[in-house]
Amino acid sequence: MSEQTEAESALAAILIEALDLEDISASEIQPTAPLFGFDEPSSLGLDSIDALEIALAINQNYSVQIQADDENNKAVFATLRSLMQYIQENQD
Repeated sequence: MSEQTEAESALAAILIEALDLEDISASEIQPTAPLFGFDEPSSLGLDSIDALEIALAINQNYSVQIQADDENNKAVFATLRSLMQYIQENQD
């Protein structure tokens, strides 16, 4: 299990707040664990509605737009780390 970076920790806290996740703390989100689906025990089990909430929170907190029709969204939303990487690459 890899450790969260400082940026990933901040993003994890934003996800916890945006999604009202009460059963998990930001530090418990593994940076390389899947965010979506139920196949993986370490997954958060998020769904498409959660993806919309995450995109909105990212826009509000980082001023980064994630387009709903972007063909790379599956990779972008795969893990906390991939989401943070996308944010860092697309910030002004």
